[in-house]
Amino acid sequence: MPGGKGMAADDFAEGLRALLRRLGEDPDRPGLAETPRRVLESLTYLTRGLREDAGTLTEGGLFEEESRDLVLVRDIEFVSLCEHHLLPFFGHAHVGYIPDGRILGLSRIARVVDHFACRPQVQERMTRQIADHLAEVLGPRGLGVQVTAVHLCMVARGVRKQDAQVVSFAWRGSLEDDVRTREEFLRATAKG
Repeated sequence: MPGGKGMAADDFAEGLRALLRRLGEDPDRPGLAETPRRVLESLTYLTRGLREDAGTLTEGGLFEEESRDLVLVRDIEFVSLCEHHLLPFFGHAHVGYIPDGRILGLSRIARVVDHFACRPQVQERMTRQIADHLAEVLGPRGLGVQVTAVHLCMVARGVRKQDAQVVSFAWRGSLEDDVRTREEFLRATAKG
């Protein structure tokens, strides 16, 4: 399997060809001949977070800084795979923190979001993992993560609710208890 351990590419291709036959398709027809390779490449890319070292995501991006005001990175887009159906869910993460002597390069925050999104996942866990990792790395006075996503397992199958969005939150430090600071975070992440 490219980029990781597990099933050989030939075994994966044969399994996917069997799945296509099970669905009533002809895996040998021209439009599907390269599909097993493409699916394997797509899944390898969409699950790259499983093979990354989370410890390297913020290397070289931490800086000593006396700022004590809210820092917010808004609208970090992501794509993940629902671990129950292996269908995508996608949306935006907003990450805000109140530094306590240390700040993180802004692109590193987006890398942390991608790292935890790029694996079979549930949104609630992903939100918590982003918050816990950044809280551990930064040691901020407070931290908040908001994730808003559309889940294709709700849109394309099952209840088929086209406009449903799922919103999850994780609060750490002062944002757990300080209603005023939490409201500031929520106002800053609101579209309007």
